[in-house]
Amino acid sequence: MSPTQKRIKVFTLSTCIHCKKAKAYLSECQVPYESVDVDLMKGKERESIIAEVSRYNPRLTFPTILIGEEVIVGFNEEKVKKALDQ
Repeated sequence: MSPTQKRIKVFTLSTCIHCKKAKAYLSECQVPYESVDVDLMKGKERESIIAEVSRYNPRLTFPTILIGEEVIVGFNEEKVKKALDQ
């Protein structure tokens, strides 16, 4: 898979196995991505991040993955692969 030029941001929980798998997969694909462990944030910064996640995923489940304009809730390798290839 060729690296994507799309902005990739992953909202995760530090203890979530699915979140760890999502980050490992993106690293394996050698695409740059930004990762935020929401459960490690504090105060206003955490409130701001939770508000941002809820705009994309009102259920606030993790991981929430943004690839360009596409939102993927949970780790689904096929959906991530498709979003990276577009």
